[in-house]
Amino acid sequence: MPSTGDRPSNVSEALARGRLGIPSVIFFVLSAAAPLTVVAGVVTTGYGVIGVTGIPLAFLLIAAVLALFSVGYVAMSRRVENAGAFYAYISRGLGRPAGVGAAWMALVAYNALQVGLYGTIGVAAEPVLDRIFGGHPHWSIVALVAWAIVGLLGLLRVDINGLVLAALLVAEIVIVLIFDLGQLGNPAGGEVNFAGFSPDNLFVPGVGAVLVLAILGFVGFESAVVFSEESKDPKRTVPLATYLSVAIVAALYALSSWSMTVAVGSDRIVAEAGEQSVGLIFNLAAAQLGDTAVTIGQVLFLTSVLAAMISFHNTTARYTFALGRERVLPAVFGRTSPRSGAPRAASLAQSALGLLVIVLYAVNGWDPVVKLFFWVGTSGGFGVLLLIATTSVAVIAYFARYGGDETLWRRAIAPGLATLALVVIIWLAVSNFANLLGVAPDSNLRWMLPAVYPVAAALGIGWALLLRRNRPDTYARIGLGAASAAAAARQAEQRSAPLGAEIR
Repeated sequence: MPSTGDRPSNVSEALARGRLGIPSVIFFVLSAAAPLTVVAGVVTTGYGVIGVTGIPLAFLLIAAVLALFSVGYVAMSRRVENAGAFYAYISRGLGRPAGVGAAWMALVAYNALQVGLYGTIGVAAEPVLDRIFGGHPHWSIVALVAWAIVGLLGLLRVDINGLVLAALLVAEIVIVLIFDLGQLGNPAGGEVNFAGFSPDNLFVPGVGAVLVLAILGFVGFESAVVFSEESKDPKRTVPLATYLSVAIVAALYALSSWSMTVAVGSDRIVAEAGEQSVGLIFNLAAAQLGDTAVTIGQVLFLTSVLAAMISFHNTTARYTFALGRERVLPAVFGRTSPRSGAPRAASLAQSALGLLVIVLYAVNGWDPVVKLFFWVGTSGGFGVLLLIATTSVAVIAYFARYGGDETLWRRAIAPGLATLALVVIIWLAVSNFANLLGVAPDSNLRWMLPAVYPVAAALGIGWALLLRRNRPDTYARIGLGAASAAAAARQAEQRSAPLGAEIR
């Protein structure tokens, strides 16, 4: 008979249920979107590096595509409740090997998004520390402080993380809106123009790079499903949190990126963003609202990056937990803390990776902003784009296989339209990847970074096939979510039962 230590615990392999309501899930989702970080960093990069002025329209276009995707996504969420989200949906729709391949891609993408933020925390902290202390430490010291905060919060109850994010996010959105009003109240040339919403200013060379940047602004909207097991009413919470997040992010980013062109002038925004970079929005605020508003904005820019780190850390840890629970990764990752209900080992593993990256970049003197935040973070956003497209196909396949009482619109039409749009965006993104990274057209990075994901997917599929041959019990549990622990317990009981009992 196997020892009791071999048997999985239904308690240790389950996340804490009923701790998150709709507002808390929305705070997790929007914190990953990091409004002030996107407005100050991603939007100015899009204008200054890529040189495309149709970014406001790009946010609205991507929002429409993601809204279509969400129709099938939330319909499937009512049937599949799993912290693995994309991994679970693709497993159920396209088969277990495809699901494990997607899981490998998700781990690469979300870890890239999380660790990439360590590269910009020093830049975000610099003006704040200068004002307080008249100087600032090396970026890696600031990154290590942030790493310690994120790691500690990752071990606490998920609702405590939600409260921290709520406080940071509300203040962040308020200051973004104040900056927007200041910019709209001081238009360049005395006239408000709407050039940023003109298709002629979006569908130009570099459009693919801009669309990936826009996707990067929405990354996190899909994580409502990641927290479904910890939600009070997942069948209601997940759809509302998903749709509200897409709508709020679209409205905020379209308004902010447009108001920037109004204040600077659509004919000058590319040059000014290229010269001032992240400082553009704060320089505008200084001229229009005064130094106090700038100081508040700089502090909130710092907390915005920190909030995104916390959110991505929690998302990544739950993906790792989901894989550990189903024994696709070592079982230790599939256990939670008895006290907090947090995925302790998965959280510590993500923290260990973050520490390794910070030390590696610091020791080698690599540029933390360009080579960590921008290259690694942007590549993570591209990975999420690939996962969204694959999940859209999986939703169609799932409903074609299992049917259900969903309408044709939810089962096939909306996800079908979303799939077509996402495939076009991926093609444009790959074609414009050099523009996206701001490197020469012949740079090897233009294909090396996107190639990471098909390689990860192939390795994941190969691992799943090995599991099917060598560990069929584990293979059978892939994609089951919380039910996988119960399935393993039943398997253990069957193996330990007397022969006569098995016959009966």
